[in-house]
Amino acid sequence: MPPRKATTGRSQSPRRRFAEELKALRVESGESLRRLAERMGWDWSLFGKMENGETIGGPEVALALDQHYGMKGGLLALWELALGDSTQFKEQYRRYMKLEAETASLSHFSVSTIHGLLQTDGYATAVLSAGGASGVELSQQVEARASRRALLMGDGVPHFRTILSEAVLRTPLADPQEWRAQLEHLLAMADHPRITLQVLLQTAGVHGLDSTDVMFLRLPGGQSVAYTENAHRGELIEESTSVDRLQVAYDAVRDLALSPAQSRTFILRMLEEVPCDDAPPST
Repeated sequence: MPPRKATTGRSQSPRRRFAEELKALRVESGESLRRLAERMGWDWSLFGKMENGETIGGPEVALALDQHYGMKGGLLALWELALGDSTQFKEQYRRYMKLEAETASLSHFSVSTIHGLLQTDGYATAVLSAGGASGVELSQQVEARASRRALLMGDGVPHFRTILSEAVLRTPLADPQEWRAQLEHLLAMADHPRITLQVLLQTAGVHGLDSTDVMFLRLPGGQSVAYTENAHRGELIEESTSVDRLQVAYDAVRDLALSPAQSRTFILRMLEEVPCDDAPPST
């Protein structure tokens, strides 16, 4: 196929334009989705979702497609524009929330903050405020986060494993009593029969998730998807090879973490360091 330039006169949304260009390139080449998948080494459903705008795929997929179609960086440039589309996070997060409601189990690792499912209102308020929320928006976001806790309550709830980096527990709230309440809440949730809480000590050393917050969702059919997130962006990952790579890193972190019993002891020690309102003044 001779090289051609990416089409720029279609949809105004970068994400939509990227999806349209992918489909146009494939149709022009005469390939079916399955034939393309055979040549590229990825599951054909990933390319279908990319053409439908459900996902933009990862950089390695975009680069491989750019080279496959002889685009000389044109397709990769469109992918980068789609990655920066302000609507992407919201669209992916909505899909993540839908999948979360259907999940059979959740496995989570946190680098910096406690997951929203285990946050008290006080902790959620502090985290969301630090992210720039205020006023009515802040109240709505805290309320929305609180409503998600229902996922872990009642009968038939999914199993939830969370591994907290030690840094999470070494970053207290400004209000000692709110921080105490959050630690006590963690201990209470750790007693839940469907929740497993572990702590990864800093002495465990470097690992494959040292800069990544990730949540794995195992869906009823056995498929797993992953959601990675930082303070500015979240990405839903459904392509099996990418999910498997993250899962291997997660399993290694789990093996390095303290046991649930040891983790509970560690949190209790952290709780003992938090000053109480009724503590006698120092002399």
